Amino acid sequence: MLTVVIYPKCSTCKNAVLWLEEMNVKFKVRHIVEEALSSKEIAKIHEGSGLPLKNFFNTSGVLYKELGLKNKINEMTEFECYDLLGNNGMLVKRPLIYDGKGKVTLGFNKEVYEKTWK
Repeated sequence: MLTVVIYPKCSTCKNAVLWLEEMNVKFKVRHIVEEALSSKEIAKIHEGSGLPLKNFFNTSGVLYKELGLKNKINEMTEFECYDLLGNNGMLVKRPLIYDGKGKVTLGFNKEVYEKTWK
């Protein structure tokens, strides 16, 4: 079963959940603040995804900008990135959807969802 990591007030997350429901895809929702991903979970999801670690950051978020991560992220180790993402759920790109077998999507893109989750 898919896990959909969301922030409920996020319109992109709402659109993703609506699309999954319309396509009758079974999933469980995980609130990124109330049930944050640990750094170990982030590492496991990232390592299985084949995606660049930079993609896991919510680059348009307030916290990302406040911390000046645009200029720091390229100098950080993977461990430092995992730790930062695991300790600050609002830094995680949402929605984050994963199946536990290596399939991962970040954000909402209908074409990507069609290929990955339908």
